[in-house]
Amino acid sequence: MSRPVPSRLRRRTGEVLRGSPHRRMQIGFLLIAMVLSVFAARLVQLQGVDPRSYAKMAAAEGQVRVTLPATRGEILDRNGEPMADTVDGRMIVADPKVTSPVAPELATILSDRLGVDYFETLRRLRVEGDGGRFQYIARQVPASKAEKVVADIQERFKDDKGRPFAGLATERDPLRVYPNHTVAANLVGFLGENGKKGKDAAIIGLAGLEDSFNTYLSGKDGEARYEVGAGNQIPLGDNTVTPAVDGKNLTLTIDRDLQYYTQRVLQQTVQKSGGESGIAVIQDTKTGELLALADYPTYDAADPSRYPEELYKSSALTDVYEPGSVEKVLTMSSLIDAGLAYKEQRFKVPGQLHRQDRPIGDYWDHGILKLTLAGILAKSSNVGTVLAADQFKPGQLRGYLTEFGLGSRTAIGLGGETRGILPQGAAWTSQVGDRIAFGQSLSVNAVQMITAVNTIANGGVRIAPSLVKGEARTDDGSEVGTDVATSKRVISAKAAHETMLMMERVVDPDAGVAPRAAVPGYRVAGKTGTAQRVVDRRYDGSLTVSFAGFAPADDPRFTIYVVVHNPRAGSGGGSVAGPAFAKLMSHALRRYGVAPTGTEPNQTPVEW
Repeated sequence: MSRPVPSRLRRRTGEVLRGSPHRRMQIGFLLIAMVLSVFAARLVQLQGVDPRSYAKMAAAEGQVRVTLPATRGEILDRNGEPMADTVDGRMIVADPKVTSPVAPELATILSDRLGVDYFETLRRLRVEGDGGRFQYIARQVPASKAEKVVADIQERFKDDKGRPFAGLATERDPLRVYPNHTVAANLVGFLGENGKKGKDAAIIGLAGLEDSFNTYLSGKDGEARYEVGAGNQIPLGDNTVTPAVDGKNLTLTIDRDLQYYTQRVLQQTVQKSGGESGIAVIQDTKTGELLALADYPTYDAADPSRYPEELYKSSALTDVYEPGSVEKVLTMSSLIDAGLAYKEQRFKVPGQLHRQDRPIGDYWDHGILKLTLAGILAKSSNVGTVLAADQFKPGQLRGYLTEFGLGSRTAIGLGGETRGILPQGAAWTSQVGDRIAFGQSLSVNAVQMITAVNTIANGGVRIAPSLVKGEARTDDGSEVGTDVATSKRVISAKAAHETMLMMERVVDPDAGVAPRAAVPGYRVAGKTGTAQRVVDRRYDGSLTVSFAGFAPADDPRFTIYVVVHNPRAGSGGGSVAGPAFAKLMSHALRRYGVAPTGTEPNQTPVEW
């Protein structure tokens, strides 16, 4: 039981409380000082004695790492037209600690509205530990769509106090778009997820240039990292921001509009001939720049999942085949350069030539023909070509073909390129050498072959083909582009000119086998090709037909190569690929304003 306060003490206390204002102010300051001392002691404990332990205790509630995406560089055509562009987009991210209780409902909504996989989304909405409190749910979503989906969810899942649902949010995530869809899809490629989970998930190039130049284009993502407790940022936590470094633009040598036209002509050609597939390439003769590089069939880079994976490539680089008689122009030009033959040289060409393992014949039956070297090329005689090639010294033809670039990658910057096959050493038997002279028993890719033919068009100087303007570095460390393209002389200017004159007779309606490759008003030099196809390591009876040429013949501006695999029976390079060549060459000459030279086609004799 407490004692009563004595009346005397009560009087004194009352006197104090009722004392002067100065006395009351002193007491107030004393009380404030006591309170501030308590706060100061606590602050010293937090900041001076053991700040890290308290920060760690607070951070135990969660750490958030937010990727700050770099803006991916654009892929542009030679005229600055976008082939792959970056627009405003969003990523949708989740805090699993918040989303876990309602994960099934959220996964259903997100899969329905965004097309994401339900089960993978459900897993990410529930994950704990390895993913922290940050999980990607969807990447590169159009900004308006992402904001709408998250806003609807926030409204639908409000808490008891009416506050918006805090488990989902959006962050900036630039969106890749492919405005030309199928145009140059085989070159450009596309993006997709890298297959990793949590903070290691990323969008990367999965095909084409997007893949080969992924690092160059993507730049380097930044990161904002901060620690949270009770839903708020912790001032004493580890809070850092690393800015993003944007990627670089990649400018191509491709002409987007010419690429579109080339793909359309190629598709029509393959379909009309009943073919299986095809390739068409247009090259600037003087610079080696590839203006169009078309495959058929191809796919839509904006929606690649609808197409089989085998289309996610440029078959002009990845697929090899026997070139057939187009290779004869390399054999003839090499003979002339070596001083072993000349265009009017006379040959007696029998219907068959019996050599070692099997007889060599021509595509048509004939007796002995009196043909010049030009006539052998114009009529595309295998027998005549072998007779002419007999003049080579051992290893000489192989040396020339190597200099033309056969058997080596062109290294223009796309992944998956094949070397082709150019036999060497003991594999180059006399029988193999005979067949190689007219385009069999070796294999090439289309870019290799057009570059070899372009060497003749360019006066005997081989210019490395280019797909990229300027200079850029691929992910494997290779430097590519027009600024680093190399050139070297393979044959003399005189040998190249004589070969051109012989190739011009190929399209002459009275002398050659490909009059349908002619372009009205222009001199054209070219060569047909028909070769047996190797399928599953054996000749299956189907054919590859082709036509390669350049124009104007006496002052070349473009070199064009058209290939069709497995057309219907009876088709040939002159009847199938020749007309496609003529359409493409005519269009390219008009588009770039190339006037006819005004000279007449040569009349080198084909018979004697």
